[in-house]
Amino acid sequence: MSIRVRLLLSYSCILIVTIVLFLAAALLFVVAITGDVRSVKDFYNIHYSVNPLSEQEETIFLDLKYLAKNEPDSLLDHTLLNQYNYKLRSVQAELVIRKGNEAIYSSLSVKQPQFITFLPDYEMENNAIRNTLQIGDHFYAYAKFDFRFPDQSKGSVLVVRERSPFAEVVRTLLPIILGVLFIVLLLMNMLLYYFLTRSIIKPLDLLRKSTERIKEGDLEFELQAVGSDEIARLSEAFEDMRMKLKQSVEKQLQYEQNRKELVANITHDLKTPITSIKASIEGIRDGVPDTKQKMERYVNTILTKAEHMDQLIDELFLYSKLDLKQLPFTFEEISLGQFIEDYAEDLQFDLQDKGVALTWDIVHSESTNVLADRDKLKRVLTNIMDNAMKFMLDEPKQIGISLSVETDFVRLMISDSGSGISEEALPFIFERFFREDLSRSQQTGGSGLGLAITKQIIEGHNGSIYAESKLGAGTSMIIKLPLARSIGGRT
Repeated sequence: MSIRVRLLLSYSCILIVTIVLFLAAALLFVVAITGDVRSVKDFYNIHYSVNPLSEQEETIFLDLKYLAKNEPDSLLDHTLLNQYNYKLRSVQAELVIRKGNEAIYSSLSVKQPQFITFLPDYEMENNAIRNTLQIGDHFYAYAKFDFRFPDQSKGSVLVVRERSPFAEVVRTLLPIILGVLFIVLLLMNMLLYYFLTRSIIKPLDLLRKSTERIKEGDLEFELQAVGSDEIARLSEAFEDMRMKLKQSVEKQLQYEQNRKELVANITHDLKTPITSIKASIEGIRDGVPDTKQKMERYVNTILTKAEHMDQLIDELFLYSKLDLKQLPFTFEEISLGQFIEDYAEDLQFDLQDKGVALTWDIVHSESTNVLADRDKLKRVLTNIMDNAMKFMLDEPKQIGISLSVETDFVRLMISDSGSGISEEALPFIFERFFREDLSRSQQTGGSGLGLAITKQIIEGHNGSIYAESKLGAGTSMIIKLPLARSIGGRT
């Protein structure tokens, strides 16, 4: 359930419950005061907080009270009493005239024949003229005025109205009912507040604390998303952001470390030939090569070192362009099997002159078609072959090439019978300037960029490259390139 719907339902529930409770309390209050649900419509026009009767009933009662004070004999006139009773019955009230302990006039609609026996005692001071009495299951509200007849006997005039038992119960329980309603409303609001706090405020507070930790540079924590609403999705997005930020920081630190290593490696690889060139030039300047043969040796040293520096700079420039994605690829669909076979045939005789036997096992079919840049793919093969030649020191010297087709890619493997690569060094051979020979001797390695360039080119073809090797058992370079049919019409 979304937060918007949750908030809408929560506040709608609060509003509805509050209105219902208010209306219920108001209705109960009115019923308790008026004594009947039917009198609710008169509530706003009369004041039942003091008077238990309606305005019309009170008017008639006041007329009768006046007669009791000034003309008590008239209250013995049944004709007059019938007229007043008629008016009272029209508003659902009753008239009772008491003299002594007998009711000398009583409305025929009174349902209690024993009504006279339940009337309160005389109170000639008339301090409490309004009250309610209970006869069995019936409740009656009355207004009473006590007086004396001319013969000095006690008399009472009563205007009586039957009240709802429910109204009387409510009147008794009204404080408790209102208290319960208030407590229910309070508990509802507390529960809703707790629910909103638990499902919204706490996750948002956790997000706030997480942002503060990130602001302080702390990325070593995990934000757990609970649920499936917007807050949970926000937490998931925040956690993804934290992970990517952490990876970015780690990558930046790695780049900085690589940059330092790159500067150090370039400095070392350039300083070595420059030192040799400088020493040779100083020797020539000092007249050390006093024969033609010595001079040629010094000049050849300078030329060799200069060519090495030029090759190093070219490879560094190529790697930089590949790394920055600034070197364009010219892709075309080629048969990789035919391409490898042509390359192997051209290379076979050169390798024979160096005492290396080259064999190949190539699949010949259109199923080996890939999208490739011919020149850069040839550079990959040349780098791998040159790297294999450097480390094949013992006989027999052999290089094998095999090509097979798998589900969505072709698998090219180039194996040699060289000295192999140690298990510790194997994961790092595709990094720039990496050499297993820590002395960085040029006799056992080149610039250290060959395999790094190879990896960049293969990845530019959407492929992958890795090595398998053991010391003393040779090395195998495995290249996987996607088939042309699996990647569509890329050009």
